[in-house]
Amino acid sequence: MTNFIGEYECKLDAKGRLMLPSGLKKQCAPESEGRFVVNRGMEVCLVMYQKHDWEIVTEKISQLNQFVIKNREFVRRFNNGATAVELDGVGRLLLPKKLLDYAGIGKDLILFAYADKIEIWSKKAYEAMMNSEGDFASLAEEVMGNKEVQNKND
Repeated sequence: MTNFIGEYECKLDAKGRLMLPSGLKKQCAPESEGRFVVNRGMEVCLVMYQKHDWEIVTEKISQLNQFVIKNREFVRRFNNGATAVELDGVGRLLLPKKLLDYAGIGKDLILFAYADKIEIWSKKAYEAMMNSEGDFASLAEEVMGNKEVQNKND
């Protein structure tokens, strides 16, 4: 599984194409061959996975018990809008207009890359979200404070 890292400020061209930054291209696995899946994020953003990482995630989701209504609802919402996209010859991705509209993405956007995914945010929404989170130290304590720190030698 990929372990992306980085934050990139980008622009869409008039046709809704995104030039994938070279810093992200270098992090892509060779087996991805420039193929990605983009869909709605859990917040008002888009999430993009390399095709092989998407297959790992969807394999986990397919193991959910489909006789449980919340599981079916989650699967539908998670896959809502999922679209395969591929780098063109000059390194651009054509993002679906329907998904761009959902996330309120215009010309200016932020790519926030972590773990196996790249979140795609409108620049304005990303900055608002990052500036409204409150006290990061308190959030870190709440989320990580009860976790035991593991020693690398364990």
